[in-house]
Amino acid sequence: MFPLLPGFQFYPTLATIPCWVPSPPREEPLSAHTSRFRPAPPPSPSSARARPLFPPFSRSALLAPFLPSAFRLHIAPFSTIPGPPTRGPLWVAPTSARLSPLPSPFPASPPPPAAPPLPAPRLAILLLEPRAPPGPSSLASRSLAPSSPFPARPSLPAASRAPCPRPDLQWRPPSAAPRGQRATTEPPAAVAAAASTACALPALRREHFRGRARERARMWGRGGERRAPRVASPSAGIRCVAYNNQSNRLAVSRTDGTVEIYNLSANYFQEKFFPGHESRATEALCWANGQRLFSAGLNGEIIEYDLQALNIKYAMDAFGGPIWSMAASPSGSQLLVGCEDGSVKLFQITPDKIQFERNFDRQKSRILSLSWHPAGTHIAAGSIDYISVFDVKSGSAIHKMLVDRQYMGVSKRKCIVWGVAFLSDGTVISADSAGKVQFWDSATGTLVKNHLIADADVQSIAVSDQEDSFVVGTAEGTVFHFQLVSVTSNSSEKQWVRTKPFQHHTHDVRAVAHSPIALISGGTDTHLVIRPLMEKVEVKNYDAALRKITFPHRRLVSCAKKKQLLLFQFAHHLELWRLGSTVATGKNGDTLPLSKNADHLLHLKTKGPENIICSCISPCGSWIAYSTASRFFLYRLNYEHDNINLQRVSKMPAFLRSALQILFSEDSAKLFVASNQGSLHVIRLLEGSFKHLHTFQPQSGTVESMCLLAVSPDGNWLAASGTSAGVHVYNVKQLKLHCTVPAYNFPVTALAIAPNTNNLVIAHSDQQVFEYSIPDKQYTQWSRTIQKQGFHHLWLQRDTPITHISFHPKRPMHILLHDAYMFCIIDKSLPLPNDKTLLYNPLPPTNESDIIRRRTAHAFKISKKYKPLLFMDLLDERTLVAVERPLDDIIAQLPPPIKKKKFGT
Repeated sequence: MFPLLPGFQFYPTLATIPCWVPSPPREEPLSAHTSRFRPAPPPSPSSARARPLFPPFSRSALLAPFLPSAFRLHIAPFSTIPGPPTRGPLWVAPTSARLSPLPSPFPASPPPPAAPPLPAPRLAILLLEPRAPPGPSSLASRSLAPSSPFPARPSLPAASRAPCPRPDLQWRPPSAAPRGQRATTEPPAAVAAAASTACALPALRREHFRGRARERARMWGRGGERRAPRVASPSAGIRCVAYNNQSNRLAVSRTDGTVEIYNLSANYFQEKFFPGHESRATEALCWANGQRLFSAGLNGEIIEYDLQALNIKYAMDAFGGPIWSMAASPSGSQLLVGCEDGSVKLFQITPDKIQFERNFDRQKSRILSLSWHPAGTHIAAGSIDYISVFDVKSGSAIHKMLVDRQYMGVSKRKCIVWGVAFLSDGTVISADSAGKVQFWDSATGTLVKNHLIADADVQSIAVSDQEDSFVVGTAEGTVFHFQLVSVTSNSSEKQWVRTKPFQHHTHDVRAVAHSPIALISGGTDTHLVIRPLMEKVEVKNYDAALRKITFPHRRLVSCAKKKQLLLFQFAHHLELWRLGSTVATGKNGDTLPLSKNADHLLHLKTKGPENIICSCISPCGSWIAYSTASRFFLYRLNYEHDNINLQRVSKMPAFLRSALQILFSEDSAKLFVASNQGSLHVIRLLEGSFKHLHTFQPQSGTVESMCLLAVSPDGNWLAASGTSAGVHVYNVKQLKLHCTVPAYNFPVTALAIAPNTNNLVIAHSDQQVFEYSIPDKQYTQWSRTIQKQGFHHLWLQRDTPITHISFHPKRPMHILLHDAYMFCIIDKSLPLPNDKTLLYNPLPPTNESDIIRRRTAHAFKISKKYKPLLFMDLLDERTLVAVERPLDDIIAQLPPPIKKKKFGT
């Protein structure tokens, strides 16, 4: 019996499951530049009381941070069929229902000679399309060819709109209906199967999105690619970035308030994150005094983050209204903020907090951008229609430079200075909404040079530390690189020249940064793009390759294997799904009817404005736990036929106020909680209650937060990894520290304990994989061998970290792991590949001997057929579940970008 969701057509051995999530509301459309600064109104009480089937996000949340919304769940067989040589997996082309060969990602052990043949495994395939009112639609007679997810939209003139307006989304809540029946106000989505099997799911109604979306599902065959319905909420866009040259770390703030920290020296790994908050709309981010990180936003508060405990250290009101800009002094001892009321406020950075020092001369309009002179004597402030130069000692404005309102020959009503940069020679560089980059002489207050580079706003600017180059981002999605070059080959005179344009974004580039060897940009399309400067990279290796980071480097899905349940984590709610099944059998290419549809069992919404940090469901499916920044929640689930009873465990102790990671034991009898104070709590679960057993305190009095947990299948060992590279192993029975894995220079991205052997497998951000024997307190012989020989160079060149490791219960020599774009099975019994060996198998096998040869060639069996993977794990010996998040779905859910005419059209 194989788990499936409603509306699936069956092909042998794999299933794909959709999960529907509403698109969050977006900001109001902007009719003028001034409306860009008007905060979105709070949701009305009437809309808060409405309880649709899929409740929308609050307006202030805007976008959920990298949370999967159109999930693809693929269920694949894992065991091989003994007897005759196994046939290769099958592939269904997107425009056909026929099957053709495709290479298998699953290795096969030699079959025993006397074993009887097993029945053929089964596969389910979904065809799903939401109906547009008033009548239903069916995919039974439609082609499965890919199509555009949205109807054509009229393009908007670039000069008549602010960059990338976000149309509002209005939701019509369904009327009350008995459990198991659909609400009458929402037409269901018709799901048609080729074998006259049909079922329906509620369709989400989306209005005011420039036409309704008509979605289409495409599924491909056995063990291969599938496509699920494109009904998705986009990931949170990037609002601002800040680069720290001392630690080589990058701080990224997203539109929902989430702050992420990337270690550029550790293969660009996302080593820390701070969850978002509905009331925080971050507009500025900066590093000060070495390792101290500050942010400010439209709530008018300045926030400092605790990088050890991974929480907010304190928040201080600046008393100037919404804060639009912030900059730290070159010495790192002072902090400057620009406010809505036109004031520029100076704060002194003390060891514990920040202290207000004084106000500068108030300006007539809001301060949108700030920049210090490298000497710390003057500052430049960009506003609407002008740039002010202040003397830091006196706090008075010494120059006011009016910017040109001319845009493509037409005078605009306002010109917004989105970014300024103050150079050591006194030059001020400005980027404005007229598409210009201008150079000003701060001593005389005059314009020196003007560059018209775009037909839309230039929204961000960043200068290198050597001041020999800078980068700007535009609302057209283009990034321009300027360099200071000599006028002639023998001349000492230099001038600024626009050298390189890059088009790596589809929408507005809201933030840019300039590291010594790379240009960094981010914007509405959620991508963090890191493009190395080839002339400054000494060795032309994989470090010089372009990188796009879209998904979080942490897990957002958990699985209850015994109950066939999946728990999905979103910003402000959790969703629980129970997989369906079938009892039908058939041969390759048959369509099998569903005997039991999947159920959306639970939609658990959090209370309060805080985002969810972590969540987990027990293997037995009877417990759900999740945590926000200030509260920990534990629920007991009881199943009665088709109903579910949810009971919250009350009176949680004070030490469980917040958690960074949650994990249940395999028997669901214990709960392990990693707090932000560096301690690990062990809790015994009782019937509807709990008992605190022990707390492991952090080593040597440190406050290092534990971000990753792994428990052995027998429940005797617990491994925990912190924000540094250390891994500690605890004895759960004796409640004491067992050992500490030798330190490694790169942070841990995933870890798991193998059954039977109790070997701890650890993956690091530099793509190295280690196997450590917990009973012997040393690395295994296989780990020493692979470290001595070294990994394949293509394996080390991967730019996404391993996020999950698991094991097959009947195959102790197999290690299963995956990152966002690769699923791999490592067979420790086979030889390791060298650099001359073909690591990947890009072409399908031509015959059965080719299949066997590839399976026995070397230890690494890699499949790159899937879309970006958020989760993959074994349900049982023959069933594999995968959750995908297509990049195309993210782009399809974004507002339309600014259109440019090409070739005179």
